[in-house]
Amino acid sequence: MPLGTMSIPSLPVPLQRLLEARHHDPFEVLGRHVEGGRCVVRTLLPQAERVRIPESGVELARVEGTALFVWEGEPDRVPERYRLHWYDARGDVHHHHDPYSFPPQLGDFDLHLFGEGRHWHAYRFLGAHPRTVDGVAGVLFAVWAPNAERASVVGEFNAWDGRVHPMRVRGGSGVWELFVPEVPAGALYKFELRDRGGNIQVKIDPYANAFQRRPETAGIICAESDFAWHDQAWLGARAETDWQRQPMSVYEVHLGSWQRSADGEFLNYRELAERLADYVLAAGFTHVELLPITEHPLDASWGYQSTGYFAPTSRFGSPDDFRWFVDHLHRRGIGVLLDWVPAHFPRDTFALAWYDGSALYEHADPRLGEHKDWGTLIFNYGRNEVKNFLLSSALYWLEEFHLDGLRVDAVASMLYLDYSRKPGEWVPNKYGGNENLEAVEFLRQLNTVTHEQHPGTLMIAEESTAWPAVSRPTYLGGLGFSMKWNMGWMHDTLSYMSKDPIYRHYHHDQLTFGLLYAFTENFVLPFSHDEVVHGKRSILDRMPGDAWQKFASIRLLYTFMFTYPGKKLLFQGCEFGQGREWDFAGELDWYLLERPQHQGVHRLVADLNRLYHGEAALHELDFSGEGFEWIDCHDSSQSVLSYVRKDRSGSQVAVCVFNFTPVPRTGYRIGVPLAGHYREAVNSDSESYGGGNVGNRGGVTSEPVSWMGRPHSLLIDLPPLGGLAMIHEVRAAEPGPAGEAEPDLALDADAQ
Repeated sequence: MPLGTMSIPSLPVPLQRLLEARHHDPFEVLGRHVEGGRCVVRTLLPQAERVRIPESGVELARVEGTALFVWEGEPDRVPERYRLHWYDARGDVHHHHDPYSFPPQLGDFDLHLFGEGRHWHAYRFLGAHPRTVDGVAGVLFAVWAPNAERASVVGEFNAWDGRVHPMRVRGGSGVWELFVPEVPAGALYKFELRDRGGNIQVKIDPYANAFQRRPETAGIICAESDFAWHDQAWLGARAETDWQRQPMSVYEVHLGSWQRSADGEFLNYRELAERLADYVLAAGFTHVELLPITEHPLDASWGYQSTGYFAPTSRFGSPDDFRWFVDHLHRRGIGVLLDWVPAHFPRDTFALAWYDGSALYEHADPRLGEHKDWGTLIFNYGRNEVKNFLLSSALYWLEEFHLDGLRVDAVASMLYLDYSRKPGEWVPNKYGGNENLEAVEFLRQLNTVTHEQHPGTLMIAEESTAWPAVSRPTYLGGLGFSMKWNMGWMHDTLSYMSKDPIYRHYHHDQLTFGLLYAFTENFVLPFSHDEVVHGKRSILDRMPGDAWQKFASIRLLYTFMFTYPGKKLLFQGCEFGQGREWDFAGELDWYLLERPQHQGVHRLVADLNRLYHGEAALHELDFSGEGFEWIDCHDSSQSVLSYVRKDRSGSQVAVCVFNFTPVPRTGYRIGVPLAGHYREAVNSDSESYGGGNVGNRGGVTSEPVSWMGRPHSLLIDLPPLGGLAMIHEVRAAEPGPAGEAEPDLALDADAQ
């Protein structure tokens, strides 16, 4: 018999299964085994012509007609860990440790917690992780695919051949693992899965930490990061700060279309960080919120159809580049929030959909598992491993990238089984209702775990229905979110502002209705990306009238927003009044900032941010009715609103008045709670913002004239389509023993 070949007339079933690439435990036959006092070494190398074990000086023989090589001899000839040298058809030599000579690497406790849905850091053992085993460096691969007949690692290191590195399944956990020695960081990889029907698919790693730049989809093996963080002071302060009492003004950003390079290419995370920090600080925002940067294949999805739940998109650089982005913004005093999407995922065949040939991450029943509106699939929140996948993803971004919180997308679609469905298109819960009980339980666990693990971080719900207690603690029956977007206020306000002023008095309730529920949740007031796309027009273009009225109206709108109870959010471009709808495929129209009217809007937003940040009356009680009081909400005939904002002590007061018509109103009297001087801190009609400068020359002193049930009042001039924010000033002669202003004696004497 020639050297290097041997003939086995009838292969045992395990070997047949191996050669047919359908063995669930290749370690049963591959590697080193002692059988009947003899040592048997087997390896499967489809590209090999000859195979040797140099430490032992032995050569393996090919099983005729196969890619299987075997050696049999004395046990002491081959050590437990040995290297294979093999030669391909060109005569090139390859050498590596045999993966099948290493024992299992995953801990039983990890697998147990994962199966129960309670492994908060599943990303640390699932996926691809460089590690050293018995002095041998390599990568441990692990994937959850319980219904696969066989799983293999494929990549650059094995010519993408699924026969080379079949994985072992760990009991009933459904987790497959394989330690592959000598695979370097930076190598590309995927998983090849054979389902029970014999179909073979090549899938991404759901837990991959980096991917190729689209349209390619392979995962990239990442070395353990040695990034040096410098934001310890920020994180420490975050954990100790009462965020509910602090100002929070969010700049929502789509990194791909905010700014680009001179040749139209994407900027790196580091370049973006430097430019964005300078811009955000100058404009007075406290946080940025990023549209999803979790890896996604399609630019047009804006990131909302994610495929890489543990990977920053490679469009803008590496994971460490993104760490630098967050670290830089933190060092500049800016918080970073991320839009995160657990409500649905795309149908792409290379990703999560029907991952192991079965409905694994999604429901099999399309009445539960499909979003027809978006053409996407819905996660099976009742499956422990799926719930664990999402919980781990949330914690991954908070822990590995020091993010300050997550804005959870499309929460309403998670809460309701009949969301956007007709009768007969949905399945009631076990009580016959339309509530998705499994999703509710997942959201409560998500918020409990993230707040426990990372105190001070924020979980913000995009939720548009009347579901109660979204932003109330779980122990009180709530969902546990920190805040909720106030979609009702946004829709009502934009609807009102889009109407011709001559008709607004018929719709006055659209501005006042929101105060009936303003303090039932911790609200964020959002003018987001969704309001400037799909034919809705830009915020500026929604305003009626000629150019003068449009700019006056948008300035009035922002003044109303920044003085109204709730945290603030503006999408990129809104802060300077971009005229056209947002286009994800290009950058913002920055040239508009060369024009005075747009400069005025930009300057006003910066001043409003500074006022909101600097005046406790405008932010300390954003979530409490104690900080708000109507002055007059009934003047619909003139389309005028007025209210007071107060701080916790009640001694700091901001009086806010709005004229929603283009008619100036001189000598307009309003009652005020305190006597004294009221500084005109912001007038949206100021000439510095591009207005006509109708106002009150910087401020007004109260008169002892009872009005609107108050002992003092102001006689003011209201600018057309203008808003005023007037701050009560306590002067040296005014404080009383309790810190309240004394009556203005001079005015009282004059009145007598």
